[in-house]
Parts: sequence; structure tokens; C-alpha cells
Amino acid sequence: MDILVVGSGGREHAIVWALSKSPRVNRLYCAPGNGGIASLAQCVDIAATDLDGMTDFARETGVDLVFVASDDPLALGMVDRMEEAGIRAFGPRAQAAALESSKAFSKDLMKRYGIPTAAYAVFSQLEEALSYVETHPLPLVVKADGLALGKGALIARTRDEARDAVRSMLEGHAFGAAGATVVIEEYMEGDELTVMVFTDGETVVPMPCARDHKRAFDGDKGLNTGGMGAIVPGHRATEAERKEWMDLIIRPTVDAMRAEGRRFQGVLYCELMLTPLGPRVIEFNARFGDPEAQAVLPLLRTDLVEIVEAVIDRRLNEIAVEWDSSESCCVVMASGGYPEKYQKGYEITGLDEVEALVFHAGTRRESDRIVTNGGRVLAVTALAEHLEDAIAAAYREVAKIHFRDRHFRTDIGHRSTGR
Repeated sequence: MDILVVGSGGREHAIVWALSKSPRVNRLYCAPGNGGIASLAQCVDIAATDLDGMTDFARETGVDLVFVASDDPLALGMVDRMEEAGIRAFGPRAQAAALESSKAFSKDLMKRYGIPTAAYAVFSQLEEALSYVETHPLPLVVKADGLALGKGALIARTRDEARDAVRSMLEGHAFGAAGATVVIEEYMEGDELTVMVFTDGETVVPMPCARDHKRAFDGDKGLNTGGMGAIVPGHRATEAERKEWMDLIIRPTVDAMRAEGRRFQGVLYCELMLTPLGPRVIEFNARFGDPEAQAVLPLLRTDLVEIVEAVIDRRLNEIAVEWDSSESCCVVMASGGYPEKYQKGYEITGLDEVEALVFHAGTRRESDRIVTNGGRVLAVTALAEHLEDAIAAAYREVAKIHFRDRHFRTDIGHRSTGR
């Protein structure tokens, strides 16, 4: 079987790596890919958002399946386009991907179907949003409605911060079209965790829960990023807790999407807040998290190709998905300055010495060298029987990798281990 993976980050490297282990895979392509993916798949210089170029390539090469891994092509309708061309594709269609690409749609859906989430209001007019900010209790969370690379949510602890956040999106166009509409939410407190599931639109198969670390610096300081690291498990959940997440949130969401005529097939990502009042949804994504995929996929025992085909064929109930009992830690190594301005083109050394899994994100090959080519550069993942040992192993391997102005958090997973 020949498979094309759409995307270029660490998540896509983890997906390509997992697919490459299947005896059913003949040839792997990744578009556009990166410097690390190139060791496992043929990288093709087509932008992930180029629907025409991607469809033409898939048709011309005769690939059997396209795995659409990242948010922008899903929102643009890459899966729809592939299916129209008669090519099997993994991921939700654009109407279903709206669960991620429009926070307003997502919040309205949860409200209609009684799925627990924060109280909210949606605005596209500046004066109305500013008026809301003046009359509602602080802190408030101001979010761009559309896709903003994981950086479109701002916690406002003062009126001035709330006003500035609203103005930056609606007046200053800080996130372009993604911020033309804003969602303003009540601030929730509690433990955050990521619950991802495979679903064919009816059957739901949960993955081990994870915890992302979004802030740029230790102690959860600094700006939001796409994610600076992840651990599995993200929470020492009881069987009763896991059942509650599924019965109260995940299954009702999948059922609601089907009832709305937006059947969701692929990976559904739910960021949960465990509040004193019970679990509540922070947001949904329509694909694997990054870096959660790099922490979760190494634990998958079942052939990923089997799962992908079962989702596409709507027979996920027919297969058993098995996971390794190990625990994992993924540490992201980023360019200095990320998530703001940073330099690219610095040589990366020490990769040959690393004994853990290294998933590339912002890298490219220059003859026989690997150089930095983005904000998040690498994700280093280690597995162990106990989380503490996985964390220690990940940082041991991170210490072997060097590039100019490298930056990484030194406290990934420490909160979960009581450090």
C-alpha cells in the first residue's frame, strides 16, 4: 500500500514513523515533509494547503490512501477533495473539521447538546465585545474564532488586558481572518489534560490521555505556543473518570456531529479542564495534537494502517486497539525567540548519539547536514515503565542535541510527578 501524509511537523513525523512500521506499507510520501521525515518517506515539495497540487500528485502517483494530518488542509476541505477524486482519505471533511476551525461553531454545538464547557459569547463587532468585557467578571479568556497555530487564546486578568486582546483581534487583525470573530469565555480553573480518540463517526476508541505544556517557559510562564512538551499519562485517571469523559463529553460530541449531518471521522482531540464541578471542554481539535502525537503514538501496538482503514470504512467496532503499558515524556526543542521572532538555518549536531525517539518539526536537509527551519525544531520522546524515568531519559537525550540558541523547558511533566 502507498500512503501520502499531508503536513510537515513533528506530529507528521510521528505519524509517518508509526505507518512505516506496518508490513502493509509499500511506499510512503509526505508533503511537504521535513528533514527528518525524509529518512522514512519521499518528501514532496507541495504546500499542505495546496488542494489542487496535492490531489494531482495523489492521482498521478496512484497512492492508495491520504492521511491528512494538520488543521489547515482539513479546514480547507482536503479530505473532501480527495474523496471527490476517488482517493481514500483519513480525516474529517471540512464540515466536520469546523469543530476545530470555528470556535463559535464548536461552542454553539456544545450549548445545543448540553456538553459541559465554559460560559461564552461570540462577537464580530468591536463595541459589543468591549461592552461585554466591562460587565463580566475577570479573568476572561479571549479567543480568535479560527485557526491560529495554537496561539489564538489570551487570558485577560484585568479590564485593560481584555480590552487590548479584543482590540488586537478585531481592530488590529492580529490573527487575520481567524480573529475577525472572537469568542470571550469565562476563565476555568483545574487540571488540564488531552483526551484523543479514533472515531468513525459512531464507534469511539480512546487513546491514553496526555498533558500538553503550552507556555513557552518553565513554570507555565510566557506566551502560548503550539506546545513545548507532553506526557502520558496526563492524569492518573480512575476507570470511573475515563467513563465519565466518554459518556459526558466524547460520545455526545460524536453523536451531535452525526445528528447535525457533519459526521466526524478521524482523530478527535478534546482538551479538558477537570474543574470542581466536573470535566468541561476547553476546545476540540480535528486531528492529533502536536506534541501529544509524539508522546502517544510510540505506545500504539496495533497496526496504525488497520485503524485508519477501519475508520474510513466505518467498521472501527470490528478491531481491537492495543496500547503499551509504558509511560512517556516528549520534550520539544525550539529556536530561541519562539513563539515570536527567531532565526533559522543553524546546524543541528548530536542526533546520531541520541538513544530516544527524535521527531523532526522545523528542520531541513542541506547536503549532509540537518539545519533548523522553524520555531519548534525537534521533539524528543522517551518511554519507561514509570513517568519519572521517562522524563529523566528524555532530558538525558535532549542534552546530547545542540544548535545555536536552542530553547526547551526544563520542567515537562514535573507537575505530574510532584517535583
